[in-house]
Amino acid sequence: MTTDDVTVLRVAGRPVARYVTRPELPARLAPRPYLHPVTTLAGTTVTELTPADHAHHLGAGVAVPDVEGTNFWGGRTYVRDRGPTELDNHGAQRHTGFPLRGPDGFVAELRWVAAGAELLRERRTVAATGLTAAAWALDLTFSLTNVTPGPLSIGSPATNGRPGAAYGGFFWRARQEGRAPDAFTPDAEGEDEVHGRPADWLALATDRWTLVFAGATDATRRDPWFVRTAEYPGVGSSLASERRLVVAPGDTAVRRIVTVVADGRLDRDGAAALVRKAVGT
Repeated sequence: MTTDDVTVLRVAGRPVARYVTRPELPARLAPRPYLHPVTTLAGTTVTELTPADHAHHLGAGVAVPDVEGTNFWGGRTYVRDRGPTELDNHGAQRHTGFPLRGPDGFVAELRWVAAGAELLRERRTVAATGLTAAAWALDLTFSLTNVTPGPLSIGSPATNGRPGAAYGGFFWRARQEGRAPDAFTPDAEGEDEVHGRPADWLALATDRWTLVFAGATDATRRDPWFVRTAEYPGVGSSLASERRLVVAPGDTAVRRIVTVVADGRLDRDGAAALVRKAVGT
């Protein structure tokens, strides 16, 4: 099913994700397109939308807390020497069209605007692919082009003085279960060991579902993972961890994340095998 506002992705005829292009959200949540619900092949939802603890977490998508001082993440802004602060500085991502759209994926064009001015133009490519009878892959690439006459600096709370908070870029707010998910990479395990470090892939595993996030380009694999399990289940790939990312006029920053969505709990070998199949390495 496709409408102007919702596209449903399918794998082997089964609906596995809804992409909402024009959500009606307050400005404080930094309105933007998102994927929710995303489900396993058995129909278990693995995303959360506007949860009570972080109302600005919108399923799976792309969000950045600081583009030249504009908040495209939602919620409070981390200000150096002041901490999280309520500011009237929220931007919005505006969907402008689908150059390509089908039941298993799409190409979308977006404008990142603030105070009536366009800062970034994005091309977002999303594809859904079956892997096994119990797993499929969501392949998401975003390309952010600076359309202003000067350089644009992308930051995070970490680059603004809050250690360990380098969120911004691809982000997936996972479903809250009765207990926190387990987090592991090819060679580390536990939130403290995997958070803030790069790895070829990172998994969140519960008894009902497993998500495995893989960087699919060299630039993406160099970005550290932002991981939360105890406070809430969420994973992101950090565009700006130790230093701000500067995009020159006309230049484009590109990242690609492939997420394996599996029913049941995967171990390390199972996760690695599905990543190889999904990414083609």
